[in-house]
Amino acid sequence: MTSQHGATGSYTWDRSFRLWDTYFALIWLATLVFVLGTDEPGWPVRAVAAGLLVPLVPLYVWVGRPVLQGDPPDERRAVGYLVAQMALFLPSAVLVGETRLMCFALVPPCFMVLRLRWALIAVTVINIAPVIGWALLWWPSAQDVFFNSVFAVVTLVFSMALGTWIIRVIEQSQERAELIAELDASRHEVSRLSSAHGALAERERMAREIHDTLAQGFTSLLMLVQAVEAELDDDLPQARRHLALMDETARQNLAEARALVTGGTPADLEGASLQDALRRLAARHDAPLQVTGPVRALPAGPEVVALRSCQEALANARKHAGSSATVSLALTYADETLTMSVRDDGCGFDPGAVYGGYGLAGLRTRAAEVGGTAVVRSAPGKGTTVTVRLPVSPTTPVSPLRSAR
Repeated sequence: MTSQHGATGSYTWDRSFRLWDTYFALIWLATLVFVLGTDEPGWPVRAVAAGLLVPLVPLYVWVGRPVLQGDPPDERRAVGYLVAQMALFLPSAVLVGETRLMCFALVPPCFMVLRLRWALIAVTVINIAPVIGWALLWWPSAQDVFFNSVFAVVTLVFSMALGTWIIRVIEQSQERAELIAELDASRHEVSRLSSAHGALAERERMAREIHDTLAQGFTSLLMLVQAVEAELDDDLPQARRHLALMDETARQNLAEARALVTGGTPADLEGASLQDALRRLAARHDAPLQVTGPVRALPAGPEVVALRSCQEALANARKHAGSSATVSLALTYADETLTMSVRDDGCGFDPGAVYGGYGLAGLRTRAAEVGGTAVVRSAPGKGTTVTVRLPVSPTTPVSPLRSAR
């Protein structure tokens, strides 16, 4: 994008400079015709004046044009070019008054390459010096001196006004170019920060997904392995039951891993409703589930958040509440909200003293992503209740239900 813009700008500048080349050539040719075609002074003087004009062309082509195209122009070369230009022009203009037509081609470069004060001085010399020199050399009539002086003053004022306006335009163009460059740099920086933020948000999302699914599943497997090791000698049927549960958990983890890789629906929700997924999850944790309200199909977002929040809350309860704690689940459908809560009567904790980790922070972040809230109520010795409320659109109920398991 930037290179294309630069190439287009360069082409536009080259094309506009060809117009300036044409303008310079036309003014130079017209001046030469006027000098050679005038009646006074005599032919030898006019030939000398015309001869002084001829070198202006190669001087412009070999020196002036590269200087004027510089960005910014080389100031030393620019001053040298203008001095050489005036050294050829002024004697010719003193010899033949018609040479002053060349001012229209010599004045603009002064404003293009010099600072304003020096440009005004150079323009004054180009317009006034030829008239003074011509009058002192030829001593024309007072009327000719008057008209030539008026013409010189008018062209000087016009040149100053036009040149000042040109410089203001150039300054504004430079300011706009700098602003465009800054905006372009800002756009690239915003794009870079947006990409970095997107990558960070994706990493955080994947971290939450792994923590709430695979990590919890592996934790369950480790706990089941420890239970089986303790039961192999004393309670073989219970060990077999735990082995079967290990097999189911491993398969569930594999399905969750595939869902994470493909970005698909969580394994528990694949081809099942939310309440069915929560029932299976509650059964794996030996926890009762109560479903209240008009059960209905919901968008995938709230259902996934409710399921993941329940998985996280159950994992925390199993890990922190103690093996003897009783855990219960509740799922409530309302017209505009879906509420999921997990309660245990374990040892409890102080929520304000918990820092770091993905657990509670992940719960709140998940709920906030769909416009909901997650509240954790607990105190030492008084158990823990995790309540997640999610906004949902009111729709036609699938079936009224009030059941407990």
